[in-house]
Amino acid sequence: MPRLRTLVIVLAGGAGGRLGLLTERRAKPAVPFAGTHRLIDFPLSNCHNAGLSDVWVSQQFNPISLSGHLSNGRPWDLDRTTGGLLLLHPRLGNDERDGFQSGTADALWRNAPLIRDFAPEALVVVSADAVYVQDYGALVEEHVASDAEVTMVTTEVDPEDAGRYGVVEARDGAVSGYAYKPDEPAGNLIANEVFVFTPAPLLDALERLADDADDDDGLDDLGHELLPLLVERGAARESRFEGYWRDVGTVEAYWASHQDLLAEPPPIDLGDPAWPVLTRSVGHRAPARVLRGADVRESLLAPAARVAGSVERSVVGRAAVVEAGAVVRESVLLPGAVVRAGAQVVRAILDDGVEVGAGATVGEPDGAIALVGLGATVPADSVVAAGGRVPA
Repeated sequence: MPRLRTLVIVLAGGAGGRLGLLTERRAKPAVPFAGTHRLIDFPLSNCHNAGLSDVWVSQQFNPISLSGHLSNGRPWDLDRTTGGLLLLHPRLGNDERDGFQSGTADALWRNAPLIRDFAPEALVVVSADAVYVQDYGALVEEHVASDAEVTMVTTEVDPEDAGRYGVVEARDGAVSGYAYKPDEPAGNLIANEVFVFTPAPLLDALERLADDADDDDGLDDLGHELLPLLVERGAARESRFEGYWRDVGTVEAYWASHQDLLAEPPPIDLGDPAWPVLTRSVGHRAPARVLRGADVRESLLAPAARVAGSVERSVVGRAAVVEAGAVVRESVLLPGAVVRAGAQVVRAILDDGVEVGAGATVGEPDGAIALVGLGATVPADSVVAAGGRVPA
């Protein structure tokens, strides 16, 4: 069966405010993950492994932080003479669609003429703030075999978290109800921000919604009006996702996803040869070094990391340093972070280039996650309490 002409749009323009200091100077999809990767690597790797080579990334908030990582798409084999990676930015012009996006549906509407010109047979729309692996190609085939206008990928979450998402009611694959971030969720089955649309009905619906809008602020998110509209007319189906999926849109979830990776076996193998999670090379790096007297347990060490102290149930990023006598426990050290001799870092996240001075304490056992922002310094012998925030 010939492959359908498929376009993938990665929605990467959100501000990611719930991640606090981690997104103060970078786009959410550009947030480092697992010491070696960035969040956007997951959808781009899913595209590569599924053989989908026409990928557009819609950017807006702090785009430079993401553009540098994307480069020309080469790590994901998207540097094509024809097709491949295309970056979509807010733009000035003489069209009513030109300008800043007010939501995910608005992002699609503003780029609708480009989508129509591309003329895809299937349109895959995904966010870039979750950790998971999925075959988008198989999902497209499943969608076109149905008569639906949208296929929502669904997964079950903790009932207490369901209200943060679009909550789905479904039976035998048909979606009968959808509520976006409801105060009282009808259940814990949610749409996990992976969709396949039949392009013509989608674009027509966006045009109607834009025409009916009361002001010039544009459309909102997909879940506000578009998805309920498609559900109401019986045009939506679900595809249940049973694998590991973790939304890392909050500091606590970001930390927890790193703890998940430390399980044996891990829920996702980033180096699985059958489905590798690819990322941009940052140049040649020396191997990680564990020096005499170090104690490392149940942890991940990225290239060029250097550990002389104690590290337990933690992720130590590229070129991060844990000096002799320092203790790092249940924490995430992003690339270049340094923990000086005698310091203690417990249940904390240290952003790029952070330095924790000698004898300082960051976080505490069983406490809320402490967060130290990009390039910040924690003075020697000082204390950052559980849940504390140290800005850059």
